[in-house]
Amino acid sequence: METASKIDLIQQFPIFESLNEIEREKLSSSLEFKIKQKYDYIYMPGESSQHIFFLAKGTIKIGTHSTDGREVIKSILHPAAMFGELGLVGEEVRQDFARAMNAEVHIGMLRVEDFQSLMASNHPLSIKIITMLGNRLRKAESRLESLIFKDARTRIIDFLKDSVEKRGKRIGFEMLLKHSLTQQDIANLTGTSRQTVTSVLNELRKSDLIYFNRRSILIRDVATLA
Repeated sequence: METASKIDLIQQFPIFESLNEIEREKLSSSLEFKIKQKYDYIYMPGESSQHIFFLAKGTIKIGTHSTDGREVIKSILHPAAMFGELGLVGEEVRQDFARAMNAEVHIGMLRVEDFQSLMASNHPLSIKIITMLGNRLRKAESRLESLIFKDARTRIIDFLKDSVEKRGKRIGFEMLLKHSLTQQDIANLTGTSRQTVTSVLNELRKSDLIYFNRRSILIRDVATLA
């Protein structure tokens, strides 16, 4: 990948807004570009945490497996997301996996030491990274509280609301969410079962609160969804 194309890639990421021209060129010289096919793993548990990743195209899931082999999805990431960042704060070996979903993904890879060097010379970038890590920690704590204090139906509805608020498109009073998730993915994200997800979605559709198919969910009115 040519330097100019790498700089274009870098400019897609708000986290790099504070970089000057010299820093962008330095970053582009260290950045590797990879294309992974659908369902490919970007990394697996047990691998070295020596790279940070930047998602330019496609959708990936970050997750782990329970002791009985069930997949647990921790997050779904979309373009302009940074991931694998725990290498910046001392992780030496991956605990999670990162996997492409139902389409190929384009990613940039940067060695941890190169990114740490960039952070050391750019204070605003360091602040953005600290803020990002803090937000992800709060999100993880909120998810844990949800698993403890909320029932399965509420967790699924909260997931729908949160998803359309972040990535949905408003159509009058309705919100349309296009996605690449299976009902099993939703179950893995909400700590429920596929059967429960199916039951809740069918109930909401029967009540005319939502409409859904394999690739989209339409919420009639977010305020009344309960």
